[in-house]
Amino acid sequence: MSARFAQYGIAAVFLILGGWALFAPGHVIELAITPEYQNSAYLTNFTMACFGAQAVLFGIMALALRWTANAFLVFAAALLPFFWFNYQFHYVEPVLTSIGMLDFAGNVAMLVLALLGWRAARRSEAG
Repeated sequence: MSARFAQYGIAAVFLILGGWALFAPGHVIELAITPEYQNSAYLTNFTMACFGAQAVLFGIMALALRWTANAFLVFAAALLPFFWFNYQFHYVEPVLTSIGMLDFAGNVAMLVLALLGWRAARRSEAG
């Protein structure tokens, strides 16, 4: 796998899940959040859409820039707190539904892609 392919895979996760939150925030809340924590207030939908917009922005930047081996490694490390988030808000406080755990699946995919991208970029930077 090439570093560029890994980078595009990471971007795809952000663009798909972020686009869903940006363009259909109410749908994300309905499917990904347990009923006890759902709120249909305008500000809740607005906040979900803002979250999606930030994810889409990062996805676009991931497509536009060329990552170094160091960038892949830093990104992999930066993902680690998100695994705590998934555990905390699915198992400890049941906020996320099983569909909400698509976030966890995306994080696992991005971590694997980041490590593969790091390895590929390290090889290409070495010569």
